[in-house]
Amino acid sequence: MVRVATKTKDNVFVTAQVAVQQSVKPDNVVEAMYKLSDVHAQIDSYVSDVVRSCLPQMTLDESFEKKDDISDAVQKRLTVEMAAYGFQIHKALVTELVPNQDVVQSMNEINKQKRLRDAAIMAAEGEKIKVVKAAEAAADAAHLQGEGIARQRRAIIDGLRDSITHGSQEHLSTEKISELLLITQYFETLRDIAAQSKAQIVFLPHSASAVSDVSSQIRNGVMQAGAGGRM
Repeated sequence: MVRVATKTKDNVFVTAQVAVQQSVKPDNVVEAMYKLSDVHAQIDSYVSDVVRSCLPQMTLDESFEKKDDISDAVQKRLTVEMAAYGFQIHKALVTELVPNQDVVQSMNEINKQKRLRDAAIMAAEGEKIKVVKAAEAAADAAHLQGEGIARQRRAIIDGLRDSITHGSQEHLSTEKISELLLITQYFETLRDIAAQSKAQIVFLPHSASAVSDVSSQIRNGVMQAGAGGRM
């Protein structure tokens, strides 16, 4: 196992651990025994030279992604250089890249903050979807409620017209039907107020003429609005 300390392109100090598998060639036993006094020191030198020429050209992230490229470069260099000494290189593997401990902590903190940010964004998106869906549901409910009220009013008007004109040739005007509808709604409102368990005392002009006055006020308001729009 060879350990080489160097730094990457982005100035991060790392320690590379390289495992080298070698054997003596059967036909070159003499060279292997007498040409080198310290085989391991020679291999360490070649490995260190290759690693220190490769890693400074890579960033820290690239060095982890390209460990196989470093291993291939080390194996090729050792195969050529150690053949002259009677050694065969079977494999050279970069087994581990160990950055400085402060760098490791910084990288972990960066990943932690990134994940926290992603979680916050997803939570905010979830709340946004809830608010949007709630607003859409409220709008749909109001729309359906409006359609239901319109159908209810239509049915009431038709019923009033039929009950009053049944068996006669009389035709009620829109104004008369509107007044009848207002009277009906007036008494329904009084009934609903009285039906409440927490009803308070409410003073109202309780007479049919009061409803007629309300009808006149609404009609006059509509006419005045129409006249203002034509000016």
